[in-house]
Amino acid sequence: MVLTTTGRMEVHPKSPHGATALIRKSTVRVSKKITAGKEKSSSFLLALGDGTYFTWKILKEIFKLRIPWGEFIRQCYLVGNKSLSLVMATGFIMGLVLTIQSRPILVEFGAESWLPGMVGISLLREMGPVITALIFAGKVGSGIGAELGSMKVTEQIDAMEVSGARPFNYLVVSRVLACTLMVPVLVIFADVIGLLGSYLGVNIKGDSNLILFFSRALDPIAFSDLFPALFKCFLFGAAIGAVSCYKGYYASSGTESVGRAANSAVVASSLMIFIIDALAVQFTDILFNG
Repeated sequence: MVLTTTGRMEVHPKSPHGATALIRKSTVRVSKKITAGKEKSSSFLLALGDGTYFTWKILKEIFKLRIPWGEFIRQCYLVGNKSLSLVMATGFIMGLVLTIQSRPILVEFGAESWLPGMVGISLLREMGPVITALIFAGKVGSGIGAELGSMKVTEQIDAMEVSGARPFNYLVVSRVLACTLMVPVLVIFADVIGLLGSYLGVNIKGDSNLILFFSRALDPIAFSDLFPALFKCFLFGAAIGAVSCYKGYYASSGTESVGRAANSAVVASSLMIFIIDALAVQFTDILFNG
């Protein structure tokens, strides 16, 4: 024991009692970290199990054709119309910038004529689906999470369950199907507008005919490029819809949970997009390239 300048008696670290106290403190810290790690891992596994069961419920309702068609058509219009202008603007800028950035390199190697085909394959295979899905997740996914989260907080979903109105079908299944259908449609718009932006980029420092440009852009595209990109778009839409609905449908009580549901819907949807994209690239490479 030593007397400090503040007048308190403390254990000297070099004494036997001080070493024992330090060991006890370190043991307590390690045990706290282990407990926190166990809590995080258990919460992650619980969330994973709940998400899997939530997805299974959606698939079961779809296979049984318990789909509110009127609400499904309304959601298709809402999510498509809400994102169309932003997707088209992003696609145009994406094609324009990609062309302007790639042209000097191709000119250096004397391969400027390959520019439309390179931009077309890049937009169709990767940039169009992924960037459009990310925009859709930020625009529509956050809205779905906030909307269902606010309905959960204000007990509107509970009231629908009590009245027997099938809120899961009306609120979740219709939105998931709408997202699954509309993401491929928006990707097609983004690809076409992106090619128009690329055409403008080609004509900034050159002169190309529109028909000739589209002929060169679409000529190298094969079925092995079209089918995986389209299939990936459907998966992107389903993931965005399911994750956003899950975050909003099971939001906790309190007004703060609405903001957390919207934020976590965007983050989780974006992460799912990258995971699906990585898996789809590996799968298509094995399928078409052996």
